[in-house]
Amino acid sequence: MKLVYKTMDSPVGELKIVASDKGLTAILWENDNPRRVRLGELVEDKKHPVLCETERQLKEYFDGKRRSFSLALDMRGTRFQNDVWEALLAIPFGETRSYGQLAKQLGNPKATRAVGAANGRNPISIIVPCHRVIGSSGKLTGFAGGLDTKARLLDLEAGNGELLKGSVRPA
Repeated sequence: MKLVYKTMDSPVGELKIVASDKGLTAILWENDNPRRVRLGELVEDKKHPVLCETERQLKEYFDGKRRSFSLALDMRGTRFQNDVWEALLAIPFGETRSYGQLAKQLGNPKATRAVGAANGRNPISIIVPCHRVIGSSGKLTGFAGGLDTKARLLDLEAGNGELLKGSVRPA
């Protein structure tokens, strides 16, 4: 199945939005590791309806006008990865969960590391909100977009949208 993409500027850097005819397949960071999400050949299509709608909703999110997304998703991963990504979608706007909490929710409290690995492979950044997952100590942990970006997204969702334009909360 052919995958199409377009890029968009955002307050957290350039994002590459990828879609199939079934739905949104990926949102990749400007400096994303190409091995993190393997998609194959992509064709640029700046007018694809899924890409345009995704860009519109992301802009609303960054402007503080959107708390949830309404997009068809074409998530491509193993069954376990898809289970983790579905669990991410259930984390409410402005809230966080630990890897351990997600593992328990999925019925396997010992799967904390596996949950972390699946979280790290989440292809649909922001919309499938892997930025809402933190360490059990409450500290911010690994994030493909960088910890500064993770902090900025969490600040935006906490109602501190002005921070998204430049500064980052202290560590």
